[in-house]
Amino acid sequence: MYSLERKKEILKMLNYQDSLSVNYLAEHFHVSKETIRRDLRQLEEAGKATRMHGGIIALPSDPSNQPACSALPSMLIPEPPVKDREMNNTEIKRTICRKAASYIEPGDNVYVDNSSTTIYLPEYISNDIPVTFISNSILFLVEAAKYNKPNLTFICLGGIFKGANLSTHGYITIENAGDYYPNKAFLSCTGITSFRSITDSSIEETTIKKYMIDRSREVFLLADHTKFLQDGQIFLSSFDSVQHVITDTLLDSVDYTFLTNRNINVISTD
Repeated sequence: MYSLERKKEILKMLNYQDSLSVNYLAEHFHVSKETIRRDLRQLEEAGKATRMHGGIIALPSDPSNQPACSALPSMLIPEPPVKDREMNNTEIKRTICRKAASYIEPGDNVYVDNSSTTIYLPEYISNDIPVTFISNSILFLVEAAKYNKPNLTFICLGGIFKGANLSTHGYITIENAGDYYPNKAFLSCTGITSFRSITDSSIEETTIKKYMIDRSREVFLLADHTKFLQDGQIFLSSFDSVQHVITDTLLDSVDYTFLTNRNINVISTD
């Protein structure tokens, strides 16, 4: 496939997902990442889309991006709604959030992703610790409002609202996030394996997660033991970008030496 055909196909794909990763596109078209980066650079120069770290973002107002087919790429099937995922391993997730909260200090600016694992984090913050949370998760913000803690400040990142996942995503979200440099980020994922590193399942969520990982001084990955037994469809992060993994005691039955060998601090709940 020639470059022109490839770029047309990329624009068609952006009708179904507002962003696409370099890794996915390289695999999809069976070309090198450098070739894809060149294509994306040319699309940006032509005003068709906007490049970002690790991929490209659609321009919703671009009139040339019109659907050409009705089928989603097989690798981009939406993940289950976050409310459905919230019901899985609830007590374990609460325990992980309780442990994670112990690493939050007065004055911290904290990014929290849209995941069913991180939504309980504000519940375990002491009432006398001022903390600012930055998130694109509507569910996280709604849950946080229940605790009525005046010491906590919440910044909601704008963008395209995704009702199924109760989150925002897209170009506006990235633009809003560009105003902040969190000193800590707490996020989850779909899978953690030695072969594929850290993976996720929603390309919209992955886009903002990657961006905030890059902007945060310290990254905490919140993941129960089941995350070590599966892979997501989309690359989220290398191990080099994560300093801590907080997990439950059931991880003892899983080999996680590939993390400790990379000097990642694996923290188990009590």
